Parts: sequence; C-alpha cells; structure tokens
Amino acid sequence: MSTYQGKEPSTISYTAVAEVTGGRNGHAESHEPDLSLDLDTPVVMGGKGEGTNPEQLFAIGWGACFQGAMGLAGKELRVAATKLAKSKVRTHISLGDEGESFGIKAKIEVYLPDVDKETAQKLVDRTQELCPYSKATQGNVPTELVIVDSLD
Repeated sequence: MSTYQGKEPSTISYTAVAEVTGGRNGHAESHEPDLSLDLDTPVVMGGKGEGTNPEQLFAIGWGACFQGAMGLAGKELRVAATKLAKSKVRTHISLGDEGESFGIKAKIEVYLPDVDKETAQKLVDRTQELCPYSKATQGNVPTELVIVDSLD
C-alpha cells in the first residue's frame, strides 16, 4: 500500500465513493445519492462520445467547488451575496500528451457581474487559496485563472 503524506483535514465531513469498471469506456457508479454513468472516450480521441469522460466530471467538480469556495472568500472580503449569486464559473480541463502518458491543465473562467475588477481579482485569488480542488492540484496541474466580462 502506498500513501501520500500531505496535509489532511482535521475532520472528515463526507466521503464520496465511486466504483468504475472498464476504464474510460466503462461504467461508473456512486451511491448516496445514486449516480450511474456510462463512460466513453471523447470522439476527438477516438471514442464514440456516447458517455461522460473523466475530464468532464473533473471540470464539473472543480467548477462547483470553486464557486462554493468563492462564497467563503466573498464573506471574508465583504462582497455582497447578491452579487455572488450572479456569478458563473466555467472550468476547462485539457488532456494531452506528457511523455509516455497523459497530463492535464486547467483554465477557470470567472464571471462576476457587478463586482469591480480589483475586488474580483482579490476574490478569485482568495478563492484559489480556499478551494479544496485548487489546493489539491496546486503545483501539479498548470492552472490559468481568468476573470471574464461574459461567458457567451
């Protein structure tokens, strides 16, 4: 058994458990609540594109986590919750060749209408420090954070 010795949470609030069979072209299940997904490699990588791929799931998870952490950062920086309610996060997870295997990189676009640029930058920077996904990938996944005027 190998274990990474990084910073651990002082208490565990929730543990998600998923079972996967068949790898990228298989099936995944998680429980409480039940989630069942067929997995497939993206068409551009030779798959049929008839299922969800791991990068989509990672993008969704990181985006949701980032936006949730933005709420914490907003409280800390005294940004009105009504302004944050209008925010949107778009997360790009890119997969590409890295030596003998593959590697990923990320781009997180943050739309913050009604928040001035200086405050928005402070908010996004602080969110990056608070978000568990951002902390988990820090130093391992090249990540670009961009504040955008629109997600159209």
